[in-house]
Amino acid sequence: MGTILLATLVTAATAGVLAALLVLAERTLANYGPCTIDINQGARTLEVQGGKPLLATLMEQQIFIPSACGGRGTCAYCKVKVTAGGGPLIPTELTLLDDEEQKSDVRVSCQLKVRNDLAIEIPDELFRVRQFTGVVERIRDLTHDIKELRIRLVEPDTIDFTPGQYVQLEAPAYGPNPEPVYRAYSIASPPSDRSHVELIIRLAPGGICTTWVFTILKEGDEVRLNGPYGEFRLSDDPAREMVWIAGGSGMAPFWSIVRHMREQGIDRPCTYFFGAVARRDLFLIDELEQLASELPRFRFVPALSGATEGDGWTGEKGLITEVVDRHLADGADAEGYLCGSGGMIDAAVKVLAAKGIPEERIHYDKFT
Repeated sequence: MGTILLATLVTAATAGVLAALLVLAERTLANYGPCTIDINQGARTLEVQGGKPLLATLMEQQIFIPSACGGRGTCAYCKVKVTAGGGPLIPTELTLLDDEEQKSDVRVSCQLKVRNDLAIEIPDELFRVRQFTGVVERIRDLTHDIKELRIRLVEPDTIDFTPGQYVQLEAPAYGPNPEPVYRAYSIASPPSDRSHVELIIRLAPGGICTTWVFTILKEGDEVRLNGPYGEFRLSDDPAREMVWIAGGSGMAPFWSIVRHMREQGIDRPCTYFFGAVARRDLFLIDELEQLASELPRFRFVPALSGATEGDGWTGEKGLITEVVDRHLADGADAEGYLCGSGGMIDAAVKVLAAKGIPEERIHYDKFT
């Protein structure tokens, strides 16, 4: 017994020493000193302190690169082209970059640390992304696990965006979250309301930002966000029939787009398929049915995958992809717009492709 206890104590002590050495190494070896980042061949030049990931370093300089996962290396949205100084690819980047990207100097900015001078290339529109502070004007329960946030912008006090784009909301340090993190959420408000941003947020078990929203955030609290980001938006071809598919908080961009369509008198043929499990998971149904009565060629089709005989549901039943398959006869002249989980989007893409919609006319915003 004494031998076992002694061995345990020695192991613990060794682990403690190793942990201390790792912390010391991080503080000393990772101090790379001043570094220069050249952006877009001299469009901007940054003088920064080395040692942090490129994504965080650029954010400190008010240059915001999209990152739906908050820098965890899972979404691969934060790719930039590094033309000099990046060094070899690291293992965590390899699974996020295809062969062509690896050959073209594309890097995952949340994984690449700034260790020396860099030359990078980013889309020019990212220079227009801004940091905002705002006040939570309203928190509304849409379902048992989905909330709507209405944020009044304070500084700057207006935002310009295209319906379908998203912002990154900052969850501050709290409890198990030792430092602020950003998470991406589609803008649900129409662009005509330039002084507010509405977000539709679904509770993700263990999610850092959603836990904060559901358990800590209150009306009147100050929040920080940046944006807008994203290329998810309506095409410029008004003649094509649109097929929208979403579930849960995937409602957000479509709630922005359809209200924009009503305000601007955009009369395009559109069928919106919205999937949920049970009746308690449906929301904004009355509002969308009202919009359908105001937009002659807009049709809203909600469906329940878990409907039971006793719930009184008389609408469509089954997985939303099954419902789309039943309703859509020929997609040769249509285009698809999808928003939701990766699994739903992958399944929906297969259905739309089988109906004749080519890949280049299927647009999606995939949650990570």
